[in-house]
Amino acid sequence: MAAGVPPDALGRRVCCGTDYGTVRYVGSVSRTAGIWLGVEWDDPQRGKHDGSYEGTQYFKCRHPKGGSFIRPNKANFGVDFLTAVKDRYGLNDKQDVQYGTGNAVVFGTKTVEFVGMDSVAEQQRQVQLNKLVDISVRECAVSHAGQEEEISRTCANMRHINLSKNLISSWETVVAIASQVQNLETLNVSENKMRFPSTSTFTSQAFSNMKILALNQTGITWTEVLLCAQGWPVLEELYLSSNNISVLERPDNVLQTLKLLDLSDNQLLDGNQLHLIAQLPRLEQLILRNTGISSIHFPDAGFGCKTKMFPSLKRLAINDNKISQWSSINELDKLPSLRALQCNNNPFMDTEKNPETLIQLIIAKISQLEVLNNCEILPAERRGAELDYRKIFGKDWLEAGGHWDPEKNKPSEEFLAAHPRYPTLCLKYGAPEEGELKGQQPLTLKNQLLTLTIKCPEKPEQKPVEKKLPESMTIQKVKGLLYRLLKIPGSELKLSYESSKLEGKEVELDNDLKPLQFYSIESGDCVLVRW
Repeated sequence: MAAGVPPDALGRRVCCGTDYGTVRYVGSVSRTAGIWLGVEWDDPQRGKHDGSYEGTQYFKCRHPKGGSFIRPNKANFGVDFLTAVKDRYGLNDKQDVQYGTGNAVVFGTKTVEFVGMDSVAEQQRQVQLNKLVDISVRECAVSHAGQEEEISRTCANMRHINLSKNLISSWETVVAIASQVQNLETLNVSENKMRFPSTSTFTSQAFSNMKILALNQTGITWTEVLLCAQGWPVLEELYLSSNNISVLERPDNVLQTLKLLDLSDNQLLDGNQLHLIAQLPRLEQLILRNTGISSIHFPDAGFGCKTKMFPSLKRLAINDNKISQWSSINELDKLPSLRALQCNNNPFMDTEKNPETLIQLIIAKISQLEVLNNCEILPAERRGAELDYRKIFGKDWLEAGGHWDPEKNKPSEEFLAAHPRYPTLCLKYGAPEEGELKGQQPLTLKNQLLTLTIKCPEKPEQKPVEKKLPESMTIQKVKGLLYRLLKIPGSELKLSYESSKLEGKEVELDNDLKPLQFYSIESGDCVLVRW
């Protein structure tokens, strides 16, 4: 092999300036002198061709212009782990400022030799390295583990390692480093395009304590994940973003301790792939952002029932997908433990122009939801959403065979499929009666005027006032109006209302930024003012 070219150069990761690539060819190129490296670049714009030159194919690239030839002296094949750590933390020979590089100190005209100063400096470096618990060598060109057992002798207390965006070419290198770190808990090897085992191999003890692992942008497949996972007995969080994973398999006897799984930016074949990971017993958080899924379905459970799939799932992210039907949102109510949902940027959200109404529909459809798109759902907000939902679809319910008399109440299968929570809401708040639904305005009608009675229950001398207010008026603006109308001094107003239909029940108007319609206030209701 030519000077400067490692004997195992083929398949190794290299960088050239800020560009990263994989060596696909080492050797001569026609009508040129010397040795060349054929490199397939991560960024195809760095390349010039597909690995062929003057009609001869020297190597293959996935992109027609993803490859080029460079001289070996232009390629950085990287350094060992400890060299990178010492460079990053200023603990190598060249950067040892504390002790200097010489062994002599000048006092006036007299030079005094300090024998053994180098060994003292080395001992001090060793002490400092041994103190490191959380180490980041991101973008430090790490390519190999270095001398055997050197890491365990030098950095015995490491627990958290960031090895992202380096020159690691294979999972074996990761194992070689991790096997020397006794209490490794967190490992990030993202942005290293590497080779993984394709068959079941001897399971290393290297990851016996590891709880968090990031393998984003590594090129790993789900099959390879399951093979490697045999060595992750206590893993709790696994990040697999941007790996071209399209097909999942059932994880038998592996990943059983997993609490978080991130599959974002992988284009899954379809939503049914999720059924294959649905029996992970401890999975609490699943991130499926931009995975291309268009529907979610849990076929083991009927209307109003809970699925046996994802028994522990509390937090689900399905934003930036292709979900177009509300039926998928209905399905999420089947998840027994779901508490938080992210679902922005899906086509179903375009079916309703009013963003407030959209949020209310989602809240009403998923009974146990506490956080929606990172916003906490307050009890008053849930109550308002459910009451609105019950009223908005009341006419459809009646037309589909619904009735306030339980013996006559037989809504159609089609209605229950579209509104599986409706019977529960009728039990909770009472079935809507025909009189309540007469003259109902369309859902999207804005600025409808509400005729409201304003009362001050703690100030009997203040006579009730009747006012017409637009339903889109925020609580903050209502308060401003009442300050002027009732000539109240500058104290904090507390508003609530009593519904003309639900006697004795008082609902607080506790969010200044919400409009009146958010609280399902109707004409004839009474607003109570206290200060």
